[in-house]
Amino acid sequence: MTPEERLALLKRNTQEIVTEEELLNLLKQKKKPVVYLGTAVTGRPHIGYFVWVLKMADFIKAGFTVKLLLADLHGALDNCPWDVLEKRYKYYSEVIPLMFKAVGADTKSLEIVKGSSYQLDKKYTLDLLKMSTFTSINDAKRAGSEVVKFGDNPKLSGLLYPLMQALDEEYLQVDVQYGGVDQRKILMFARENLPKVGYRPRVEVMTPLLPGLLGKKMSASDPKSKVDLLDDEKTVQQKLRSAYCEEGKVDDNGVLAFLKHVVMVLKQDRKEKFVIERPEKFGGNVEFKSYEELEKAYLQKKIHPLDLKNATAKEISSLLSIFDGKKAKTLAEEAY
Repeated sequence: MTPEERLALLKRNTQEIVTEEELLNLLKQKKKPVVYLGTAVTGRPHIGYFVWVLKMADFIKAGFTVKLLLADLHGALDNCPWDVLEKRYKYYSEVIPLMFKAVGADTKSLEIVKGSSYQLDKKYTLDLLKMSTFTSINDAKRAGSEVVKFGDNPKLSGLLYPLMQALDEEYLQVDVQYGGVDQRKILMFARENLPKVGYRPRVEVMTPLLPGLLGKKMSASDPKSKVDLLDDEKTVQQKLRSAYCEEGKVDDNGVLAFLKHVVMVLKQDRKEKFVIERPEKFGGNVEFKSYEELEKAYLQKKIHPLDLKNATAKEISSLLSIFDGKKAKTLAEEAY
């Protein structure tokens, strides 16, 4: 692929790139750039995680080395109890690679890194202290406000969170950091403050957050808003049946959002069609080659919400079939 073709792939379903020009220059100058995404080992991973798994797969296709940071210390800073931290790390270490396998990603260029493997080193700690000397409490709190659970009585730990995420860009030796748009304030904090401790700013890539099944942000802390990776087929069907999916409406529609950012991306890459099965008396089966076709039909009320939910539930259950083994369930019981 040309640099421009690689850029087009990376822009697919992204909300913002800071900056696109820097990313294109990187693609022109470096054959094997490095990108990282960090996820704190807090709540149970859910199907919304497939959005970034697929985007990381795009980075791999575009010639990147992908570093996935399983941020155990960040989990503790964001109120994960210390006594279950290692258990949650083990659970994430088990299920996240399976998610990459479920979407058919090439994992030869995927490296999983444990945060505490380097974040306790002397030099990292010194840089963290340096950064703390010029970061105000207000700036740290503002940077982490969309990510860290500060509550009414914020803890000092939450203020360290964005500083460490900024330093991770340097200590993981990456060119790009990727995250959800909820990470934007932290990513901009990193661009502004890394140069103050002598390191170059990185390119920041963001994708939108999926609305949950109830029409709000999909959240690990709200079981009704999301489908857990270990949910069985019957549970998936029940959750989808209860999902907010108003006929002819796209806004805050978690079902359509999952189709756009996950299912239809997979279908497009595999050159497959998305099939909605219906009895002949209701028009028979209907197929879609692209999300745009599907959304148009839904807006025109040619697709009933229940038919859309049933088809989506089938696709989700297919993705989750990889988690049928006992190991993930045992680790989840120990961690949560």
